[in-house]
Amino acid sequence: MPTFNFKVINPATSRQEVGSIESVDEAHAADSLTTRGLQIISLKEASINPGSSIMSALSRIKVKDIVDFSRQFSVMVGASVPVVESLKVLAKQSVNPKFQKIISEISDEVDSGGTLSGALAKRPKLFSNFYVSVVKSGEQSGKLEDSLNYIADEMEKDYDMNSKIRGAMIYPIFVITLMVGIGVLMIMFVVPRLTTIVIETGSELPQATKVMIALSDFLIAYWWALLGLIIVMLAIFRIYLKTKAGRFKFDYIILKLPVFGRLLQMIYLVRFTRSMNTLILGGVNISSSLEVAGEVINNLYYKKLIEDTIVEVQSGNSICTIFIKTKEIPTMVSQMMLVGEKTGKLDVSLEKVTNFYNREITGLLANLMSLLEPMLMVAMGLGVGVLVWAVLMPMYQVVSNI
Repeated sequence: MPTFNFKVINPATSRQEVGSIESVDEAHAADSLTTRGLQIISLKEASINPGSSIMSALSRIKVKDIVDFSRQFSVMVGASVPVVESLKVLAKQSVNPKFQKIISEISDEVDSGGTLSGALAKRPKLFSNFYVSVVKSGEQSGKLEDSLNYIADEMEKDYDMNSKIRGAMIYPIFVITLMVGIGVLMIMFVVPRLTTIVIETGSELPQATKVMIALSDFLIAYWWALLGLIIVMLAIFRIYLKTKAGRFKFDYIILKLPVFGRLLQMIYLVRFTRSMNTLILGGVNISSSLEVAGEVINNLYYKKLIEDTIVEVQSGNSICTIFIKTKEIPTMVSQMMLVGEKTGKLDVSLEKVTNFYNREITGLLANLMSLLEPMLMVAMGLGVGVLVWAVLMPMYQVVSNI
């Protein structure tokens, strides 16, 4: 938020005073000063410190920042501290300069007569539609404290789940990248030197060695063409994913992948059931909850199923009408939701489904790591074996014949 330096006359003392004030713009700063009964002589925006400006630009707002903000905001609202005052306190407490600025802006917008949910909605990169919907529901029902608690809880759970998935994928990705990198370096720089010795002896080369030499020659001569081809293919793939049909097809195919497809299905289902549960507890109606939950999933195939479900619900049919007919939705999910709908305890059913699949994801990730580690070791062994057979064995034969 910009800072304005001012020079004013204080009627109470008939003296000039100087100081600074933070505000959204010059007009708001002037209003704040005149409200205090001060007569403005001059009002100018303070020059920006390049260092603080750079720090603000470089500081990235993390999920943890928003979780902490929501939790602290909930505590302050629960303690009957006014929303605007709570936001001002939280802005001062934030250690992230960029987030501090944004909270201050939200505080000013609410202080100027806007709603909290409306101010948050103007910043979709930070506050998702899910976040805004729950806050809006809390504002309308007078349960803002509970809504902020729901959000903090769900964001923490989602953050923990994503951390587990990232942690499980780091090891195999690192090993595969390392294997490919070492393999390329060996083929381009080590293999040519070793095979030169074998070729100079005039010995008959095994077929595997000939293939290795041809591959090495190709990479040395045309590495730039191969790199360019990879870049072009990745660019085409990204463009294809930006089309609705391409993204829909991709989102459907990844659900059919061996092992990983089942893991992704469970991750998407947990996001859906957890979001639905939070929204329903927050007082959001079923149709709106489905709409927001569809965006949280971030998979066009599932989003299409949810859009069809919204149409069914608005027509007076069951929330499970579409889900029951879909193979990508486990029978357990459909049946639990159906029972919850009939008993009026849909939120309880959704919570049980969420907890069940959370445990399933944890177990599947553990099994996946147990399976991937020996597979990677075998792959590394095969790679080393091929290099030894194709390069070192001919050299050993040459030395043996001397």
